[in-house]
Amino acid sequence: MVGGKSPGERIFHITNVVFMLILMIATIYPFWYAVVSSLNGGLDLQRGPVFLWPREFTSASWLTVLSDPGLINATWITASRTVIVTVVSVLYTAMFAYAFSRSYLIGRKWVAAVGFVSMYLSGGLIPSFMVINWLGLYDTYWVYIIPSLFGGFWNVIVLNANYKALPESLFESAKLDGAGEFTLFFRIVLPLSKPVLAALSVFSAVAIWNDYGTTLYFTQSEHLQTLQYLILKLLQTSTAVEQMASSAQLSNASVFDLLDKARGQGLVTAQTLQLASMVIASIPMIVMYPFAQRFFIKGVLLGSVKG
Repeated sequence: MVGGKSPGERIFHITNVVFMLILMIATIYPFWYAVVSSLNGGLDLQRGPVFLWPREFTSASWLTVLSDPGLINATWITASRTVIVTVVSVLYTAMFAYAFSRSYLIGRKWVAAVGFVSMYLSGGLIPSFMVINWLGLYDTYWVYIIPSLFGGFWNVIVLNANYKALPESLFESAKLDGAGEFTLFFRIVLPLSKPVLAALSVFSAVAIWNDYGTTLYFTQSEHLQTLQYLILKLLQTSTAVEQMASSAQLSNASVFDLLDKARGQGLVTAQTLQLASMVIASIPMIVMYPFAQRFFIKGVLLGSVKG
């Protein structure tokens, strides 16, 4: 239709806008609900959920979480681990994937077989614990680093598809100029793979940041606790106090009053602590994502269209 949109195009445009708004609200609102609920009084929140703004505004739950003496150390452990493992594992995995993408790699089929088997089968927790203990990594900072330096064979497959999309003429001309494999990788392959590397970095960073199993199974020192594990302990403790208070309310009113004062006269409950902890732990990832967004979408879609 010349001079404007046809009725069908207008309907499609309006429908698309409405659908995207609903999808955006469904994505953002759970986080907003967690924020406003964590900033609401605990006992008041038990009367009914808050939707847009706290009914009884208080930062007691946030202050309770942030006042934990081990929080700063746990944040440092988690942040340093996330940065080191993300950078090194993505680099190592990219190098491995480059070697795997070359048709002249000796034993390529054997490597592929081992890699695909590792995607579906693992040794399990007990063999992993025995290996880590045998290597002397148990209850050390290196247990967070060394076992995570390889990003997994799924990342190799993604990177391999990206490398296959690069023109072979680039490699041939560089080899004619005397370039070796390391030169090819660092001067040609790596710069041309920034989008997919950024996407894999986001996935790796989120997975590492949210991991608490390594702390739970392979450490016992308090100074090695990660942020997620510290929050897990805080949630378990607050839930236990909440259950104790509920029992005391039924059996002993004086004990209930003491517990109620210890919890901040009802301003802090297990639910508000849980919500505040989740919000605080997710803030770094939310801040990081916009900086990688311009590479993220391109990296995810790279290789999906051939031509």
